[in-house]
Amino acid sequence: MPHGLKRFYGAGDLHFITFSCYRRLPFLATAARRDLFLRALETVRQEYELVVVGYVVMPEHVHLLVGEPRKQNLSVAVKALKQSVSLTVLNRLRKQSSTNSVLKHFWQRRSYDFNVFTEKKRVEKLRYMHRNPVKRGLVSSPERWRWSSFRDYAYREKGLVTVNAIFPPDWMKKGK
Repeated sequence: MPHGLKRFYGAGDLHFITFSCYRRLPFLATAARRDLFLRALETVRQEYELVVVGYVVMPEHVHLLVGEPRKQNLSVAVKALKQSVSLTVLNRLRKQSSTNSVLKHFWQRRSYDFNVFTEKKRVEKLRYMHRNPVKRGLVSSPERWRWSSFRDYAYREKGLVTVNAIFPPDWMKKGK
């Protein structure tokens, strides 16, 4: 872990997590790979009892707004998510390739984790995530990017990942 980097778990905060594909390459550029990521996120959500408040999957990075899982800690759940996606993609690529020059890394090693402990920050992070595809010019409006939680918020439309806490009832502790 780099000097001075601290992760704060156990306070019941939400976490805004960002992680990128290796060298920010667009390994999630296809709909099939973004769907694969979302299916893996749903599996991790269920397995670790993770509260998913929001998400967006971009071609070269991912943003998640999540609570702390009931089983294990957040870093274990994120590691399981990243490993599931990378192993599936890398195994498929190895089967398709006749050479050994197949991709060896899928994700950057580090991720960004920001504790979200106010309603204002929660809304700010959700808006940032949902507007990211528009800002990047991938779509003209947030509802057109189906790899985010926007449609769940705007239309209560269920996607591949269950947004199981639009506003988690116990995430804010008294006095925060």
